[in-house]
Amino acid sequence: MKRIDFENGKITSNILNAAIPMLIAQILSLLYNIVDRIYIARIPKIGTTALGAVGLCFPIIIIITAFSNLFGSGGAPIFSIKRGMKENEKAAIIMNTSFSMLCFGGIILMAVGILFAKPILYLFGASDSAIVYAYPYMIIYMIGTIPSMLSTGMNPFINAQGYATTGMISVAIGAIANIVLDPIFIFVFDMGIEGAAIATVISQCMSAIFVLYILRKRTEYKIRFVRKNEFKKCVYFAKNIVSLGTAGCIMQLTNSLVSICCNNVLSVTGGDVYVSVMTIISSARQMIETPIYAINEGASPILSFNYGAGKADNVKKSIKVMMCLVLIYTAVMWGIIITKPEFIIGIFSSDKTLFKDAVPALKIYFAAFIFMDLQYIGQTVFKSLNKKKQAIFFSLLRKVIIVAPLTYALPYVFNMGTDGVFMAEPISNVIGGSMCFITMLATVMPELKRMKNNRI
Repeated sequence: MKRIDFENGKITSNILNAAIPMLIAQILSLLYNIVDRIYIARIPKIGTTALGAVGLCFPIIIIITAFSNLFGSGGAPIFSIKRGMKENEKAAIIMNTSFSMLCFGGIILMAVGILFAKPILYLFGASDSAIVYAYPYMIIYMIGTIPSMLSTGMNPFINAQGYATTGMISVAIGAIANIVLDPIFIFVFDMGIEGAAIATVISQCMSAIFVLYILRKRTEYKIRFVRKNEFKKCVYFAKNIVSLGTAGCIMQLTNSLVSICCNNVLSVTGGDVYVSVMTIISSARQMIETPIYAINEGASPILSFNYGAGKADNVKKSIKVMMCLVLIYTAVMWGIIITKPEFIIGIFSSDKTLFKDAVPALKIYFAAFIFMDLQYIGQTVFKSLNKKKQAIFFSLLRKVIIVAPLTYALPYVFNMGTDGVFMAEPISNVIGGSMCFITMLATVMPELKRMKNNRI
């Protein structure tokens, strides 16, 4: 397997070698989610209803993903730091602790999801007609909770050991399998929405099996359940994993919260057409953010490893390279958004009646897009260097403390109507992004300077 040399390789090439496979994986994952919805929407007679029913299950899927990131993405940076410090035994225990927590957490989530499926779906707004389709989909999906969490949560440990291409393959296996299996189970076997769920579970199992095989047989650190004599150490590391992973978990959950707030206000101030506009803008944002996410996540294990190794100059250079790549990409995309908004909107909708409302909304929403980079960069540094408090605080700041209140205040208090909903995002980007980045510079850079001086 091709491996990235975090210790001796060039910083720029290391980040690119890690980011490009991750970008491909993210695009494949995004593609298969879109294709999945297209197939479900085309189920004869019930397509539209089935698609809406699946939408009711999305909060559950987000929760599962959030807990996967809590245990997986929370453990991988600490694992990389210990690798950099040459504390291999501790690194192994951290990985195995994350693995054990993912398995245990998966069992609990699966049990709760299956036992309380109907009350949960009604809580999320399911009608009696929608529950007919949503309930069987959710039950089948919940059966695949453990493989879903393992494939998502343990993949960062493959990337953290320098096997970025292998990490990409693990995502590609699940994505391609789902694209192939969906039409077979839905249309060939005539299983409808249940077939879509079965295809998803099988795909998740295939991805999880590949991840476990790699971590068990092919990598330096071998995955296993924690042992009794390691329990005390595991409890200590588990607290650190949860603390650091909370930031990513909160980001997942708060994104869902903000979407609910936006749709609620837009439905009152602008009607269904503006809910559709926000759906298009959210889809555009997801597409545009994917490379930014890939660059940041590609840089993360390199930052962690060099921080653990005490190589302050390499950490600084990694931050600079990450910043340059992200800012250059964002500047190009921002230019396209502002000058060619019709092109962006046209990717997701051909309804010309939407363009009149969607074009100005898109321009407002992305007005301070480049400031969002500052949030991403700061958050990545905090997470990679195990700065738990900062990572959690800035995860909450932008979405919960700034965006959510502004989403209600600007339309209702300041009488800005629908424009107020879209304006909340750029305001939060400027305030939250700037505060996160400045705090990172004020706290991390002096520490790196001290680290360098201590090694001299």
